[in-house]
Amino acid sequence: MIQKKKDTIKNLATHGKDVGSTEVQIGLLTDKIAKLSEHFKKYKKDKHSTLGLTKSVNKRKKLLVYLKKKNVDSYQKVIKQLNLRK
Repeated sequence: MIQKKKDTIKNLATHGKDVGSTEVQIGLLTDKIAKLSEHFKKYKKDKHSTLGLTKSVNKRKKLLVYLKKKNVDSYQKVIKQLNLRK
């Protein structure tokens, strides 16, 4: 898990010590959403984690809108790299 997080940060970082840029945040949220989706395949009745999934999806959506407004090139790169929208 920690290695996956480090790989995500390394792939999406805009500079060497970048850990909090919009691109990195979107990547980390995408990993979290994928992990929660796998969790729900096994535990269908887990309603408490559903709230966390909903919050994560909404936060990622807001960050994507912000990134699209601020830097379209970076937005396209993130979308392509994370396979989000077709």
